Amino acid sequence: MTQTEARLNRKGVPSWGTLTGRWLTIAVALLPLLVFMGVFFFAPLLDVFVASFQDNNGAFSLLNYADVFKEPILTAMRTSLGLALCSALASAIPGAILAFLIESRGTDRMRQIIASISGVLANTGGVPLAFMFIAALGAEGSATSALKFMGIDIYGAGFSLYTFSGLVVVYSYFQIPLMVIVFSPAIHGLRREWNEAAKTLGANGAQFWRHIGIPLLFPSFLSAFLLLFASAFSAYATARAMTNGTIALVPLLIGNLLDGNVIFDEVNLAKALAVAMVVVTLVAMVPYLIIQRRAERWQR
Repeated sequence: MTQTEARLNRKGVPSWGTLTGRWLTIAVALLPLLVFMGVFFFAPLLDVFVASFQDNNGAFSLLNYADVFKEPILTAMRTSLGLALCSALASAIPGAILAFLIESRGTDRMRQIIASISGVLANTGGVPLAFMFIAALGAEGSATSALKFMGIDIYGAGFSLYTFSGLVVVYSYFQIPLMVIVFSPAIHGLRREWNEAAKTLGANGAQFWRHIGIPLLFPSFLSAFLLLFASAFSAYATARAMTNGTIALVPLLIGNLLDGNVIFDEVNLAKALAVAMVVVTLVAMVPYLIIQRRAERWQR
C-alpha cells in the first residue's frame, strides 16, 4: 500500500483495493441468482424472441407478426386488454379503500394478520380458485342458491361465472389483496405531521386530502393499477380452468397453438404472441417502476 492510499484510509476513504474486493464479494454473492435468471429467464426469452422471426423451416420471416394483427388473434388481444383493464379498475379502487381503512384504523397486529392473509390470497389461482368460485357462484353453487332463496336470481338477471364479467369477478379475488399489499406502504408513508400542519394552517380534513393526501397517493395508486393490469393480462391458469377456452384470450390462444389444439404446427406464431405479450407487459411495468420510484422520493 502506498503512502497516499494509507493517508486516504486514515481519512475514511476506501482504497482501490478495498473497492475491488467489495465489488468482487457482491459479484460472487449474486452469481447464483444471475446464473438462475440466465438459464430460466433470459435464455428462454432470447429463444422465444429469435424463433418468433422464423417460419417452420427456420428461415427468417415476418409472417408471424403479420398474423398477430389478423383475426382471431386481434380479437383475443382486444379481449385480453379489456379484461386486464376492467379487472384492474374493479380491484384497484376497493383495494385502495381497504388498504386505507387498515392503515388508518387498524392496529399493528391487525396489519400483520391482513398482510399475511393478503399474501396468501394474492397467490391463489388456477384450478383451486376456479373450483372455489364454481362451488360458490356456479349455476348450482352455494352462494347462488342462497341468493336465489332470498329472491335474487343472478343467472336469471344475465350473470354467468363463465363469461367476461365472471372472469372479472374471479380475478378480483387475487387482485384486491395484491392491491392491498402494494398500496398499503404508500398510505403508511403519509406522515401525521403533514395532517397536523394542514390543520394548523386552517385546512379541514377534506381540504387536506384534496390538496395533499390524494396528490401524494395518486402516483402510488397509478403504479399499483399498472401492476394489476399486467398481472391480469398475463394470467393463464385461472382463465383456462374457468372458461376452457370459450373466451378468446391471448394466453389461452398461445396454449392452444403450443399444444396444437386448434392450429397444428404453429409454435413460432405462439412465440410471436408471447413477444407481443412481453411488449404489452413492459409498456405497463416500465411506467410502474418509474412512478413508484418517484413516489418513494416524494414521501421521504
